[in-house]
Amino acid sequence: MKKSLLSLSITSALIFGSLPVISGTASAESLNELEQKQQELQQQREKVGGEISSKNKNIENVISEQEKTTAQIVELDKKISKTTADIESVSKKIDETNATIDALREEIEILIKKIEERTALLEERARAIQVSGGTVSYMDVLLGAESFSDFIDRFSAVNTLVAADRQIMEEQARDQKALEEKEAQVKEELAALENQKAELDQLKADLDGQKAEKSSLMAQLEEQQKELEKEIEKLQDKDGELQNMSADVQNRIVAEQERLAELARQRELERQAEEKRQREAAEAAAAAEAKAAAEAKAAADAASAQAASAQAASAQAAQSSNSSSSQPKAQASTPAPAPAQSAPAASPKPAVSSGAWTVPAFGRTTSEFGYDVLNGSPRFHYGIDVAGPVGTSIVAAASGYVVEAGFNSGGYGNWVMITHNINGKTITSVYAHLSSLAVSSGQYVEKGQYIGGMGNTGYSFGSHLHFEIHEGGWNGSKSNAVNPRKYISF
Repeated sequence: MKKSLLSLSITSALIFGSLPVISGTASAESLNELEQKQQELQQQREKVGGEISSKNKNIENVISEQEKTTAQIVELDKKISKTTADIESVSKKIDETNATIDALREEIEILIKKIEERTALLEERARAIQVSGGTVSYMDVLLGAESFSDFIDRFSAVNTLVAADRQIMEEQARDQKALEEKEAQVKEELAALENQKAELDQLKADLDGQKAEKSSLMAQLEEQQKELEKEIEKLQDKDGELQNMSADVQNRIVAEQERLAELARQRELERQAEEKRQREAAEAAAAAEAKAAAEAKAAADAASAQAASAQAASAQAAQSSNSSSSQPKAQASTPAPAPAQSAPAASPKPAVSSGAWTVPAFGRTTSEFGYDVLNGSPRFHYGIDVAGPVGTSIVAAASGYVVEAGFNSGGYGNWVMITHNINGKTITSVYAHLSSLAVSSGQYVEKGQYIGGMGNTGYSFGSHLHFEIHEGGWNGSKSNAVNPRKYISF
């Protein structure tokens, strides 16, 4: 800049030295003022540029903090997944315990019914003995036989009664013991059930706390990013204003230079015209002096010219008769068509998780949402990048309608945009750099449905999926973009 201003000043001085004094002073003063103003604006821009550089360094520090915060969020996601699995396990145990308790209670009901039936039978036998006075014994029954065969019958009957009474009493004692054991087991299972319910309540409380901590970290991360965006936007706006002012001053400087250059051009034309007039006068005088000598030589020159012309005509005729070569025709070559490449086979789709959202692709997370560094320059990354081989299956993260499916020239390459309605809220998901597309605009897709293959199209430096989530509709400024980890655990 300083060199250009110095050159500008020297040029102006040279021009003013050759121009009339009338316009030189005013123009020189105007140009000097403009140059001074341009220097001041440049200094201000350099100052703002330094502040932007300082903010960029702050961004690098924030990127480091964001990486730590993101790592904490990833750990929380793992804890949340583990806690959720523990809750499912405890819930399953509770269901099994309830089923065991129900089965025990059914068995207890059966035992109670058997005991009650035997008790009634024993009570009936006791009443029968009481009615008969209780004086008849098994010995009286045997001795009262009228014959030997009657004795045998009575003995057999007595044995049957004794065995029946013994069996009833044994079954009664055994069932009573089993009843007591099962009632004790029910008490133990109920106590275990209470412990499991308490554990479940604690796990749910832990889960709520982990989710609250994640929400807090997400809010902190978003607040840091928004604050940096505001500060940089202010500096960029200020730099833009200075740039516009500088451009205006530069245009005025250029206009002034063009005006001065036009004056110099007119002055040069006048000088050239004067030189031409003087040269033509000198040439006219020299021509008059040489006219006499020219006339004397005219006859000799004419004869000599006629002979030379005849000789030249003869040589040209001989040359024309000897030249009969033809030019070979060039044959245009047609480039061979590039060999067709077959589309890579799609890899297995990721498992569809429960809930409204699922992971859109298998792979390694290479870039997070927020500020990072790309090719040595800080930038704001509006999504999450998942790297994998070309053709890796990409699935819809949630059910919805395809808004866009095609090639985007703004850097996304082959992309798919899907609009979702989750709990009455419109959310848009974006899938970029795809190698192939399996859906079309207006098509409805289910969560987990295959929509295309991972690729390297658009502004990309390797096969990966660039995945964005926007709370609301998508716009070019991406003002609705949020961290996908808010909804999906990668």
